[in-house]
Amino acid sequence: MTAPRPYTLIAELTYRCPLRCVYCSNPVDYRDHARELDTAAWQRVFTDAEALGVVQLHLTGGEPLARGDLETLVAHARGAGLYVNLITSGVPLERERLRALVAAGLDHVQLSIQDADPASAATIAGRDAFAAKLEVAAWIKDEGLPLTVNVVLHRLNLDRVDALVALAERLGADRLELANTQYHGFAYTNRDALLPAPDQLERARAVAHAAKARLAGRMDVVFVLPDYFTDRPKACMDGWARRFLHLMPDGTALPCHAAASITSLSFPTVRERPLDWIWNQSPAFAAFRGEAWMAEPCKSCDRRTVDFGGCRCQAFALTGDAAATDPACSLSPRHALVEDARRRASAAATGALVPLVHRGARRR
Repeated sequence: MTAPRPYTLIAELTYRCPLRCVYCSNPVDYRDHARELDTAAWQRVFTDAEALGVVQLHLTGGEPLARGDLETLVAHARGAGLYVNLITSGVPLERERLRALVAAGLDHVQLSIQDADPASAATIAGRDAFAAKLEVAAWIKDEGLPLTVNVVLHRLNLDRVDALVALAERLGADRLELANTQYHGFAYTNRDALLPAPDQLERARAVAHAAKARLAGRMDVVFVLPDYFTDRPKACMDGWARRFLHLMPDGTALPCHAAASITSLSFPTVRERPLDWIWNQSPAFAAFRGEAWMAEPCKSCDRRTVDFGGCRCQAFALTGDAAATDPACSLSPRHALVEDARRRASAAATGALVPLVHRGARRR
């Protein structure tokens, strides 16, 4: 089949990070991917991505501010005609460096905040960075950049959605993403500690929806349900290798950030193959495009062109088979795996605290 055009390139520039977030989506074995593409390699990737059809670039990590060449990369990407979004914790960032990034052509900043309560935020992030983040948010607005505040939601902060909305309003955010945890990477390791109870999730959703209506036209409020609490899965990344192209720091190319966990596939790298070949000819990228790979119940489901069978990485994590129906779907023969996880979450919400595993200290 003809490969669709990629729209967004997500570039994980590094896995270095000063935070140790318990929900981090980086691979648990991120130290095995410590080798990073150099400046020239990333520049070539950005040029090739634009030629392939990409219009939007997300610079992320780890923490992309750990790259000393970040300004150079932003300038090159902007010069290639890409819209450049920096996804950052804001740590460490100085005012002058932000100005340099703006001068290089930065278009937008997405700033992560772990909670509206400073003590809880420090527990989640493994570091007290709350005050620094608020200062960075003020700088971003002062520089005239659009600001998205991103909060990964879970059991530890879902009860403060109202405070998180108020905080985003005070910061002058243009967009607030209340993104419930998707359970990959360290979030999967901490699933029993982070997965909320259904009633907690519903209360938070009601608060978010009320805020969305109240703030319409001033701040966009997005509330993303976790897959574990939906009857049908979402179209993960708009379908496997349909719109998103993801690169790890070492140049490994993926259809999404968690795909490296699927050990049954071999993913190519931009060190060895051109980006055009990777997108259009790589067997790994073609593996779950379209419908040919689907088995029942996906094969005959009227939603197969809507959700594309759900998340392949979640299917692999829960069943060991990347071609299985996503267990988040109530039609999946393995849906009990998700139901059991929800039951444990409800029990844990009223029981003893489950210990958290923080992302390990970085190797320099």
